[in-house]
Amino acid sequence: MKKTIEEIAQQDDRYDGRALKFVFEGLASTIDELRKQEDPAQPPRHISGQELAWGLARLAQKRWGRLAAMVLGQWGLHATRDFGEIVYLMIDNGWMTSQETDTVEDFDAVFDFDEVLEKQFVIEIR
Repeated sequence: MKKTIEEIAQQDDRYDGRALKFVFEGLASTIDELRKQEDPAQPPRHISGQELAWGLARLAQKRWGRLAAMVLGQWGLHATRDFGEIVYLMIDNGWMTSQETDTVEDFDAVFDFDEVLEKQFVIEIR
């Protein structure tokens, strides 16, 4: 029987369960976002760790604006490597899949949280 996301988070104890849920939801969001930019006639493709990390940054900014880094930090996420650690935790528990060429190191230093989630954040005024 597959463990719930909450059970995985409790057993691992590095990240709040909300962080795992965010990464899982962010994968779907990133795939949808990338599919809109690509030829719909092409079959779905695998996304890289870097693409997922940037997709998670966009989702966090969309949800929490300038508070994104603070929210993620409260859940134990301080660097893009943390996204990778969660992805591999989810892979180990059957919630996500990977290819042979994928590694957790794909998430290392993709961007600086403070720089991207706070300093470069732009408020759009319509």
